[in-house]
Amino acid sequence: MSQTFLVIAIFKFVLLVFSLSVHECAHAWMASRLGDQTARLQGRVTLNPMYHIDPIGTLLYPALTLFIFRGGVLFGWAKPTPVITRNFKKIVRDDNLTTLAGPASNLLLTLIAFLALAGIEIGVPGGRELVLSAFGGMAFSSSLEAIVILAILAIELNLTLFFFNLFPVPPLDGSRIVRNLLPYNAMRAYDNISGLASWFVMIAMGWFLLPLLMRPVLGVIFGILYSLPGR
Repeated sequence: MSQTFLVIAIFKFVLLVFSLSVHECAHAWMASRLGDQTARLQGRVTLNPMYHIDPIGTLLYPALTLFIFRGGVLFGWAKPTPVITRNFKKIVRDDNLTTLAGPASNLLLTLIAFLALAGIEIGVPGGRELVLSAFGGMAFSSSLEAIVILAILAIELNLTLFFFNLFPVPPLDGSRIVRNLLPYNAMRAYDNISGLASWFVMIAMGWFLLPLLMRPVLGVIFGILYSLPGR
């Protein structure tokens, strides 16, 4: 295991834990804003990962992906944010807003990372060459290059979490949106889709469907970065 591989793997792991914490904090914050204080009372409106870590989804599975499988798209999940929908004024609308706050937070982190890269390209002498060279091969010759690599990894990881969480498979966020669109009897049947089979489907979709979604979107984002003027 090379030193560069190890450092990048650690970067990815730290970014994953942080991004998942932001995701769950966004759920909890939105629920609190809309009238349900359940998550806030449990201390979930925080970026402290200790309140959000799921032993399998945040630690074991990502560690296996990074250090054992060494391939595939990195994704994971955190401990679900507790929500009691009867505390909402408009149950379906507010539940959907609370659900979408998580993926929206990952889009926001993607935008921040993109703007950081664009700012380096446009505002830092030699920044464009630095960013473009990081696409070709990641090394750590300077602190600025480390920031560039972190930003690139943050874009890839948070877009992955955005798409992954919108899959309509319980217990992911997309399943919550689908559930709220169903008539009552179908909703009850949908609620019974859970257990080990659901987890296998979720992971299989992550491995095989995520790359198909990610490639064109990353192509557009990195294409924009390639086209920016530099100093």
